[in-house]
Amino acid sequence: MSENSWTTLADRVAKHVENYLTVLEAVAKGDAGEHAVPYLLLEVSQIAMAGAQLGASTDVILPDNWEPDVGEDPDLDAVRQGLAERLTEVDDYTEMFDPYKDDETTAYRLSDDLVDVASDLVHGRRHYEADRKLEALWWWQYSYFNHWGNHAGAALRALYAVSASARLDVMEEQVAG
Repeated sequence: MSENSWTTLADRVAKHVENYLTVLEAVAKGDAGEHAVPYLLLEVSQIAMAGAQLGASTDVILPDNWEPDVGEDPDLDAVRQGLAERLTEVDDYTEMFDPYKDDETTAYRLSDDLVDVASDLVHGRRHYEADRKLEALWWWQYSYFNHWGNHAGAALRALYAVSASARLDVMEEQVAG
């Protein structure tokens, strides 16, 4: 890809990152009220799409083949705790970690998955904000395949299941009523 193409992709992913982080923090504070799950479903879908764009792109290769230090990443435990408090009834779920290799399910927590994704995104955002867009893309792409892509996918399936179940229950009540 050309440098201009990388910049365009970095700018697009950075917008998705900002939206994801903004909604995550709002839900953690309780600002989403009863709409927490639908908002999270939307934002996890959007960030998963950004990850898919990274996954479909050629490998991002840093010219010096090293990542500049951005210092310590922020502590997201308050966000994790806030999400756990807001998602109490649906926080715990099970998932196949690797449907091609695993025979048993693994226990997950939505609050952990959502913050694990955020942690990787924040790290890349710090490169982006330092005007090192190629490093940001490299980090987002690498960590997508290595970590956050799996957590986003698992969280997306869990949020979808909660949303679908709630909506189908209402629809069934309307049909039966």
